[in-house]
Parts: sequence; C-alpha cells; structure tokens
Amino acid sequence: MKKYVAITGASSGIGCETAKRFARRGKNLILVARNADGLEAVKGEIAAIDGTLEVVAKPADLSKKGNAYALYDSLKNLNIETWINNAGFGDYRAVHDQDLAKMERMLGLNVAAVAILSILYARDYRETDNAQLINVSSVGGYTIVPTAVTYCATKFFVGAFTEGLARELTETGAKMRAKVFAPAATKTNFGNVANDIADYDYDKSFGTYHTCAQTVDFLMRLHDSALPVGLVDRETFAFSLCDYQFNYAGNSERNQKLNSSCFNRAT
Repeated sequence: MKKYVAITGASSGIGCETAKRFARRGKNLILVARNADGLEAVKGEIAAIDGTLEVVAKPADLSKKGNAYALYDSLKNLNIETWINNAGFGDYRAVHDQDLAKMERMLGLNVAAVAILSILYARDYRETDNAQLINVSSVGGYTIVPTAVTYCATKFFVGAFTEGLARELTETGAKMRAKVFAPAATKTNFGNVANDIADYDYDKSFGTYHTCAQTVDFLMRLHDSALPVGLVDRETFAFSLCDYQFNYAGNSERNQKLNSSCFNRAT
C-alpha cells in the first residue's frame, strides 16, 4: 500500500520547501493549504523533481471550525506515514490592540486545528511502525515575545500539547512518535501576515534570519532523529536536537489517581 507524507500550509514557505525535500526522498505527498492555485504550483515543482510521485492537493481553510475534521475524513483511505502540522500565522500587535477576528482565526488554526488533526492521527496511527507526527511551533513557543504575546501563547500550546502527547505515546508503549519543531525567524510570507502589510523587510526587521531551505534542513534532522524536540536558539540561531523542554509531573503523588485503562479507552 502506498504511503504518504501529509503537510499543512504547503503552498508556500516552510511547507512548500518541506514538500520538495520529501519529494527528493521519493515520498508521495498530501499537500494542504487555503491557496488552491499555490498548491497546483507546488505540484508542478514536485513533478519536476520526480514525476512518478503521487501528489494529492487538498485546498482547505483549517482556521474554520469543522474543516480539520472534514480534511482528515477525506484522507481516511490513505496510509499516512508522517503528518506535519505546519500551517499557522502570527499577529504582531499589543494584546489590547489586537484585531479580535484575526485572533480568532489564529486560535482556530494554530491551536484547534493542530490539536484536532494530531488527535485524529494519533488515534489511527499510534500502533503503526514508524508513524510520525511533527507539529511546527516556534522559538516563540518557549519564549514570550513583546507584541506577539497571543501568537506565542498559541505556540506554547503546540509545544506543551505535543510534548505531552509524545510522553504519553512513549509511556504507553505506542509505536508512533510525536515531535515539536521550533524554528526562529524564517524569511517567508509570515512577516507580511503578522504585520498586515505587503512588503515586510526581514533584513531591516531582523537582520538575522534563516532561509526556508535552512529551516527545513533543521526540520528534516528532527524527522530523522529519535529526539522529541528540534529547537533553534533565539539569540544565536543555532539549531539543536534536544529532550523535552517543559516540566512534566510524571508519577507525582499530587496527580489525579488514574488506572492504566484511562490511556487505552476506546473512542
């Protein structure tokens, strides 16, 4: 049976580069993004790399309630060996001055869609050899950044949720693995969306940043590693593969008393 790598936010930036990187490894792809024309363009780039690969394009706005379920349901007949939740956007604005409609969309995409798709994938693939979930967070998911507080909070969720899921999978003997990828500033369309402008200047605003190719180099190293976290240092921009970053209560006597069946209930 054919196997696929699924990537959300695949029409540009990190997602597009990730798709091309997996194509060079001979992987069939499921590409998800709002921009249908962008997905078709990426399909053309994949065909130029390896015309024998199957590329399934799935236009979907995952910020909208219900669309994550619909997307996943449409893929139930495909064997997905790796799922990468890359889609997300930011908002550079003081908390009190945020556009609430934009904030709701950001919460829907960065938090709800990531959680829903992760849970659905874990339910189906937790006992599958080599199945892997990678959730794209940010260094802002481990550090609160001024004027990006709500965005950072969404990425704190991604990090804590994914690290917790990864620990549960390991502790219950599941075969699937979950990982967190936390890049730093990368030259993509992120700056335009986060600042509501069309000509964001990374050289002027950051000075130091990674290209998409550099960032995806790091992501692929995480994919190939047994470690659960791939983290870029916000000051040095050096990448490291590392163990869990969040404190974990583990077997603390202060935890709610649960028996093992709580981790294995049928859904």
